Amino acid sequence: MDKHFVGRKSELRTLNHIYHSGHPEFVAVYGRRRVGKTYLIQQYFDHTFSFYATGVIDGVSDEQMFSFTASLIKAGYNGSSPTTWMEAFEMLKTTLENQERATRQVIFIDELPCFDTPKSGFVRALGYFWNTWASQRNNVILIVCGSSTSWMIDNIVNNHGGLHDRITHAIYLRQFSLSETETYLQNMGIEWSRYILIETYMIMGGVPYYLSLLNREESLAQNIDRLYFSQNSELCDEYKRLYSSLFRMPETYLRIIEMLYNHKKGMTRNEIAQSLNLSSNGHFSQQIDNLVNCDIVRRYVTKMNGRLKTKDAYYQLKDLFTLFHLHFSRKISTPDYWQQHLNSPATNTWMGLAFEQVCHNHSSHIRHALGLDRIAVEFYSWKSRHSPGAQIDMIIERADHLLNLCETKSRHPHPHRQPRPF
Repeated sequence: MDKHFVGRKSELRTLNHIYHSGHPEFVAVYGRRRVGKTYLIQQYFDHTFSFYATGVIDGVSDEQMFSFTASLIKAGYNGSSPTTWMEAFEMLKTTLENQERATRQVIFIDELPCFDTPKSGFVRALGYFWNTWASQRNNVILIVCGSSTSWMIDNIVNNHGGLHDRITHAIYLRQFSLSETETYLQNMGIEWSRYILIETYMIMGGVPYYLSLLNREESLAQNIDRLYFSQNSELCDEYKRLYSSLFRMPETYLRIIEMLYNHKKGMTRNEIAQSLNLSSNGHFSQQIDNLVNCDIVRRYVTKMNGRLKTKDAYYQLKDLFTLFHLHFSRKISTPDYWQQHLNSPATNTWMGLAFEQVCHNHSSHIRHALGLDRIAVEFYSWKSRHSPGAQIDMIIERADHLLNLCETKSRHPHPHRQPRPF
């Protein structure tokens, strides 16, 4: 494993348990684009697979079958080319049976949703392969991976057909925390102050690929201008790419996201549906849930008369890169915009919104810093029914009948005050 590998301790423990379980394992790894799913699997297994295939992004049926067949040949298959997915998985079975018996036969199928083109029958064939062969062999580990989080959840993790309840482990890979981001940047030779580090996080979140694009020879402001605001920059089209990869039909999702951006403190499910003239039905609820499951939107509750209002939960945009894009997208192709507008009203307004989300995203870290690890707590927010502007960003209600009231504010650091560890 790369000596500079950062974080993922829980996921590595899970993979280690899977490898040594002595049972057939079917593992689904999913998470947003560029978060490091493939890298995690390749690092743990040291790029050693009995079979490895990857789907072709935006590829048609013939291209997907070609990619899979090429992987079969690389794994030792020398017969005729398959024409259906049932044939393809039968050939995979034969190929694996002909390999020398290993302690573990690891089958890694990356970008799995790409293979499932319309009317292809791919998922049924995958289910048949697992149910009739792979699940009967104690040395098999089948790992499937994909960035289309909603597709992975609907078709693999929560499948109601042949793969129903077949997944033995589901690994959802999140973005880096602040601490992991700091370590990652230090491994790149970037030693920025904690204030600059948090500003970096508020722009890029903890997405490893975005962070990997930073140049240690430049300031953060110079990096952001180069990566986002300059013409044809590497991240200027990332917003569209992100949502096209997460959802096969992203249009409604983008409308919901942009509506939530315009209502900074959040909206209820019914308020979102009414504002967008959408039917408040099961399909709409599933779309909202998909956004929550993808860590794009957070669901939070308020408390009134001593009761949490779970039925009237609020939904708020939480993805930091999305928040940054929607706040500044009109400035794309404006060279040096970020350097020229540091501490401007526009950047300061964005910073306040983004810092609040950083705090919510690190609620467990805040709990730890307050010494509340061993006591039951509830996190929620408070809004006044009578004064729209009155609210408390974060309330931590403790089992010992005490409350911690947290007001999240970003500000420039005091020149002589040392920041606390993340």
